[in-house]
Amino acid sequence: MDQIYKIADTLIRISPINPKIVTICKEYCVVSTHYAFEIKTSPSDIAFERCKSAREDEAEGHPVRQFSDAYLETLAVYRKIAEKMPEYDTVLFHGSCVAVDGVGYLFTAKSGTGKSTHTRLWRQLLGERAVMVNDDKPLIRMTDGGAIIYGTPWDGKHHLSANIAVPLKVVCILTRANENTIRPLTVSEAYPMLLQQVYRPMDPAAMAKTLSLVDRLAASVRLWKLGCNMEIEAAQVAYEAMKGSL
Repeated sequence: MDQIYKIADTLIRISPINPKIVTICKEYCVVSTHYAFEIKTSPSDIAFERCKSAREDEAEGHPVRQFSDAYLETLAVYRKIAEKMPEYDTVLFHGSCVAVDGVGYLFTAKSGTGKSTHTRLWRQLLGERAVMVNDDKPLIRMTDGGAIIYGTPWDGKHHLSANIAVPLKVVCILTRANENTIRPLTVSEAYPMLLQQVYRPMDPAAMAKTLSLVDRLAASVRLWKLGCNMEIEAAQVAYEAMKGSL
């Protein structure tokens, strides 16, 4: 089942235990004899993900969910990828990204706020001009020309993503509100949420690199805060303000 995949312009060899990885990553599979790094999983990696999920459920007061080994291995694989990616100027970010006319708009918020609902409204408003890049865990690479955001096989419960890369121009922090309001944020205002939503590696050197990449990200995009009521007008208000700032 060993295959090489091109994810965020990085060639990665993945050696899984279960075939589910092959299934979810099939659109990213490439033919190559070279790769940047290799990911291997073990039963202990799966056990780690099971314990982590149980701790999170208990901390939130929810019943402990039961997941298959195959699903937990997909989490383990992506965690290992995220640990390595800072070496390639790339970070995993928790958010929902939609591209409009080839430009990426990334919405982030606490879980359950409505990121996926809001990007669905953008697709409803803008039709074929709007394409989902990734609905849950895109990768962002920092380059000399700015931020590039990539679709990945890890795309949330709705499985909305595309194997594409677009320039990322906007990061918007989403909140619920009765009326739709939007305002620009300073880097200092947005930074705590950016840091919370980026994957933070366990390796100290990778974490230091991640902090540097977050600094570069914050400096390279427009930062906004949107209070929205999850109606189509919210997408209109957000798009008009953000598009006008580019």
